[in-house]
Amino acid sequence: MVTRTRFDDSECPVARSVDAIGDWWSLLIVRDAFDGSRRFGEFQRSLGVAKNILTARLRTLVAGGVLESVPASDGSAYREYILTPKGKALFPVIVALRQWGEENFFAPDEPHSQLVDRQQGHRLRALEVLSADGRRLDPDDTTVHKVSGQ
Repeated sequence: MVTRTRFDDSECPVARSVDAIGDWWSLLIVRDAFDGSRRFGEFQRSLGVAKNILTARLRTLVAGGVLESVPASDGSAYREYILTPKGKALFPVIVALRQWGEENFFAPDEPHSQLVDRQQGHRLRALEVLSADGRRLDPDDTTVHKVSGQ
């Protein structure tokens, strides 16, 4: 078996984030959690993933503080998975991936899902990266600086 490369001690925030999430199944689990899935069976039906893979990904997300396993809200013996504050902070990442996918992987007339504002019923405005003073930034407008530890 191939050993997975770990990035949890990397100086790069992107590498540490990818290390915490793990893989595409984990991002899809987080997406489904935002869409209201809470139980193992709901995730499995939505994703069509093998039970062993889903079990491993849920454990990793719980261990990483992205999801929390709690008693079922209906009082049954089941467990439910809910997003923690760390998990909820992934919302802009999921929205960015969704918007990137809509823009780059669908023909104009091809059916697809769309995220809308629950209150207004309108689709979301495209995410933008803004400077501290509100200017829109593109990749050429940014650079990476190392931050020294305290």
